[in-house]
Amino acid sequence: MDVNIETLIDQETLQKRIREMAEELDREYEGKELRVIGILKGSVYFMCELTRYMKTPVTLDFLSVSSYGNGMESTGVIHFNKDLDEPIEGRDVILVEDIMDTGRTLSFLINVLKERKPASLKVITLLDKPSRRLVKIEPAITGFTIPDRFVVGYGLDYAQNYRNLPYIGVIE
Repeated sequence: MDVNIETLIDQETLQKRIREMAEELDREYEGKELRVIGILKGSVYFMCELTRYMKTPVTLDFLSVSSYGNGMESTGVIHFNKDLDEPIEGRDVILVEDIMDTGRTLSFLINVLKERKPASLKVITLLDKPSRRLVKIEPAITGFTIPDRFVVGYGLDYAQNYRNLPYIGVIE
């Protein structure tokens, strides 16, 4: 696959902000244990780094949904591919997203998770594209607000490629 990728957020800037986000969660959840749920596959890099920096005890779980297929535009149809391994009732839950775009997928997941009666549920995202939001939803913590460009790297992909880039790049 031959594409030109321009750096949007470099590796050092990413790491610094993720450490800050971890510290914010540690302050807010001091003395508690968190269930941190990553949305596969894109959130894996971010979730691993975030929890690695946290001092708060965490347990990890994953959900898998898809709405992009192999293209650069969301299809608007959400496919649930993997559910949680453990119940979340009565637990403090952080839902970790790689990027918030239209909000449709996240809105769907929030509704599903709220039905399972967590003690609390917050969404954090590494990247946010508020200009594309179709559903009124805001993350509790945002790493970076970005323009409406198609981004790859640090877990984000284009047709399953470029996830392993250590920075956030824009496909030109």
